[in-house]
Amino acid sequence: MVFPTKALRIGPYPVEPPVVLAPMAGITNVAFRTLCREFGSPTSLYVCEMITARAIVERDAKTMEMITFGPAEHPRSMQLYGVDPATVGEAVRVIAAEGRADHVDMNFGCPVPKVTRKGGGAALPFKRRLFGQIVAAAVRAAAPAGIPVTVKFRVGIDDEHLTYLDAGRIAEAEGAVAVALHARTAAQRYSGQADWSRIARLKEAVTTIPVLGNGDIFSATDAVKMVEQTGCDGAVVGRGCLGRPWLFRELHAVFSGQEIPDGPSLGEVGAILHRHATLLTAHLGEDKGIRDLRKHMAWYLRGFPIGSEPRKRFALVSSLAELEDLIADLDHDAPYPPDAEGPRGRQGSPGRVVLPEGWLDDPEDAAVPVGAELMHSGG
Repeated sequence: MVFPTKALRIGPYPVEPPVVLAPMAGITNVAFRTLCREFGSPTSLYVCEMITARAIVERDAKTMEMITFGPAEHPRSMQLYGVDPATVGEAVRVIAAEGRADHVDMNFGCPVPKVTRKGGGAALPFKRRLFGQIVAAAVRAAAPAGIPVTVKFRVGIDDEHLTYLDAGRIAEAEGAVAVALHARTAAQRYSGQADWSRIARLKEAVTTIPVLGNGDIFSATDAVKMVEQTGCDGAVVGRGCLGRPWLFRELHAVFSGQEIPDGPSLGEVGAILHRHATLLTAHLGEDKGIRDLRKHMAWYLRGFPIGSEPRKRFALVSSLAELEDLIADLDHDAPYPPDAEGPRGRQGSPGRVVLPEGWLDDPEDAAVPVGAELMHSGG
């Protein structure tokens, strides 16, 4: 197996092994990040849910609550969404002045229609000048505090409007310390297969900063294959770890040249599920924390022979005590099933990307898109 020849660094921070937990809305809160870190390396990178620049500037209460990091998290990694250079710059100045994060990752990959129809997310890199101005504003605001800025984007809007090579070169020129490519277009959303050859092309085009690859890493061997096939400097893992935080243990092993450990038994999964519940309870309180955990149940229990009725009870669990009773009734010796492997999380179907009227007319237009400044975070 071929591994990166030198350690990945994000600014001053070594990332060893070169693995990044992708920010996922409603998923990568402090509880889930802590759980992934406990299985993986403390020097990998675990990124919080997307935070919007405007919400930071406006001091939105929900957003300020989301900016929660555990005492052991270092560097504290925050993903920021913004479409206005002025607002992004001000948000990063707030982050720096208040010591709220050690690393800022800029989101230009969101394919959600409510975002792209306003010109945000994966639609924005088509506007090359505006894209560059936003990255530059973040880098300038972060520089006095020594906060590194990275940029994540997709291949393009669709097959006719590819933006990733320009986006990579522009981000590099404006001072980003690394770029990450989700190797799908916005039109693909999460369907089909990621085209890893695009990651290889970006690696050829961006030569002075690390290039990370994202898309279809559902196992530790997938990450190794991506590095081998593309020459990228590290792997960004998203849906593959849903209900499977122990994937980071497997990634740590494979990038360290060790044998990949066996998957957990059902009893071990139950213990992990309980740990996740206690972390969420500490973060959100029991009622809200257990309700938040429900979305994870099908992922954790995937492939295990536990029957439809217990699955329903797990999906509707309402207290920590009830969860403990449900876990106690599981067959703790049931081995990790082959059916638990493979793609997980949202997939859906490809579709036309909804854009603002006239959006594709002039890629050099640096006007801030009207109405794209999201107030709330995590979208």
